[in-house]
Amino acid sequence: MTQPQQAGPDQFVFQQYRTLLFAVAYRVLGSAADAEDAVQDAWLKWSAADRAEVADPKAYLTRIVTNLAMDRLRSARHQRETYVGPWLPEPVLTGPDTADGVATTDSVSTALLIVLETLSPLERAVFVLKEVFAFSYAEIAEAVERSEAAVRQAAHRAREHVQARRPRFTADRARRRDVTERFFAATSGGDINTLMALLSPDVTLWTDGGGKVRQALKPVVGVEHVARWFAALGTATYQGIEPGRMRAELTWINGGPGVVFHGPDRVVATLTFDFDQEGRISAIHNVANPDKLHAVADGTRHDLS
Repeated sequence: MTQPQQAGPDQFVFQQYRTLLFAVAYRVLGSAADAEDAVQDAWLKWSAADRAEVADPKAYLTRIVTNLAMDRLRSARHQRETYVGPWLPEPVLTGPDTADGVATTDSVSTALLIVLETLSPLERAVFVLKEVFAFSYAEIAEAVERSEAAVRQAAHRAREHVQARRPRFTADRARRRDVTERFFAATSGGDINTLMALLSPDVTLWTDGGGKVRQALKPVVGVEHVARWFAALGTATYQGIEPGRMRAELTWINGGPGVVFHGPDRVVATLTFDFDQEGRISAIHNVANPDKLHAVADGTRHDLS
């Protein structure tokens, strides 16, 4: 992010809220690259603002970045509608501390970000500010430049929509980590029986290559199909990389345990998981579009709380 060499008071204040601004923009956009651009644009607006008219820097900056993110989301909608294969959010690395709070973990999970894609930009922004960051309706109304009544209606619609499409189960952090580690070991060893035991019967694998790399253009559904897909990983050349030259790493992605696949000179793909009420894997999200792997490849761990 380009900013002045000398840290003046303007930059000091901005940096104080930068983590919050990225966390809001990322949840509204589902893209780390677009969120960074929105934060950069917010900095430019902030640096040009008349300080005499800014009573509350946090509210002012949140309003700027929220509106910038909504504008970017409106522009991105057409591209996402014509996307080749399933569209998945851009993964980001997080620290294990992000997973301490259930609400925070769920609010950056791939599964919830996919549900948020089905909301309007206004509903999505209102949901993020209210449900994740606990802004008041009055604060949100000011941020999104709508009446408080309109914001309450948008919040109600968004909450009902999310609850209907995103059941909340109680697989705890230790259970999710354990299942992910066992899945990782079974995939590495081609152990199809263990894989099938760890997967929900109607598990769904979503693969996002964006037309840039070869991936399944439709979801792979069912425990046998998904287990065989992963059991073959250790024996097949993938994106021109032989199995012996591929390295997989367990890490934290979007607030939960995930896997990053590395080739000799690049990040190749990521996996994130959703779990059912028995703690089995109910959905797997595989991002392989190279345009969406920059945030993981640069190694930055984001605080999205």
